[in-house]
Amino acid sequence: MHVYVNGTICPAHEASVSVLDHGFLYGIGLFETMRVYDRKLFLWDDHFARLSSGLLALQIQPAWSKAELADAIMQTIDANGLKDAYVRLSVTAGPEGVGLVTGGYERPSLFVFAKPVAPLAVPPQPKRLQTLALVRQTAEGHQRFKSHNYLNNALARQELGARTDTEGLFLTHDGFLAEGIVSNLFWVKDGQLFTPSLDTGILDGVTRRHVLRLAKQLAIPTTEGRYRLEALFAADEVFTTNSVQEIVPVAEVDGQPVESTYGKFTRELHLAYRQSVATGM
Repeated sequence: MHVYVNGTICPAHEASVSVLDHGFLYGIGLFETMRVYDRKLFLWDDHFARLSSGLLALQIQPAWSKAELADAIMQTIDANGLKDAYVRLSVTAGPEGVGLVTGGYERPSLFVFAKPVAPLAVPPQPKRLQTLALVRQTAEGHQRFKSHNYLNNALARQELGARTDTEGLFLTHDGFLAEGIVSNLFWVKDGQLFTPSLDTGILDGVTRRHVLRLAKQLAIPTTEGRYRLEALFAADEVFTTNSVQEIVPVAEVDGQPVESTYGKFTRELHLAYRQSVATGM
């Protein structure tokens, strides 16, 4: 694998980050995971907008324009000989030394990783949802960032173990549905689409937003709010979303079968998603 490091493409084993970088020392950094289809960045406007908002909130001075970041991604894609890829773009606070800073960060670092992805199955391979004993921590600030502070997710992955057919499901500290370890959560009941609201402390997922837009285009009524686990047990359909796996149907929740694994609404949204990939919109 070749990676992009502050303007240079190099083999991954030769890449390095300063031990004084606050992304390393304190987890102060943001990342975006995204898909490239046939050398086209998908939902790049949304990813860039979320990244820019996060950088502003963390007082990390952006050193690259939208076009320059897109070019860094495509350089990395080409260096790895890929047309379809999983991409991770990371911006860290930069080498500020030991000790927290009182002002902003003016020397951020940029890293881009790309790796191939296997073609997605049609229909998608369903997964199981397993409620985690570990609760979803509250947001680091006034919102949840897609940040390098990923310990809650890492501990959840350890709790879940090596089961690749299962996604861990976070609840909030007061028992409301939150999100998966690496996904957002949706379900359908009586023709209506439900998803936890952002005030539960979940990530404002780019794919989550896109699915909500698609639902509006398909005239599927949607509701965001606070819900208990019982809502999933009573659901007609359940699915998760993320940028790499797109829309993943859920076959069972905590061992209880979902009434329809790849039902009417999940199927319609999945087909609309695939069409948006084909058209780049």
